[in-house]
Amino acid sequence: MDSFDELQFELGVASCCGKCADSVRDVMMKSGVCASRCGFEHHPQAVPLTFYERKAA
Repeated sequence: MDSFDELQFELGVASCCGKCADSVRDVMMKSGVCASRCGFEHHPQAVPLTFYERKAA
């Protein structure tokens, strides 16, 4: 399955109330199945990073 639409058609995922649709898209995106075709965009976020100086003993 390459897209959420294919998964929904083949397995009937999120076809009733749709409450699980976001969770299914999230799982597909995290697994790398549909990084660009899951119906929403992924925006990378910067994370603060601190480097500490190591001193020799």
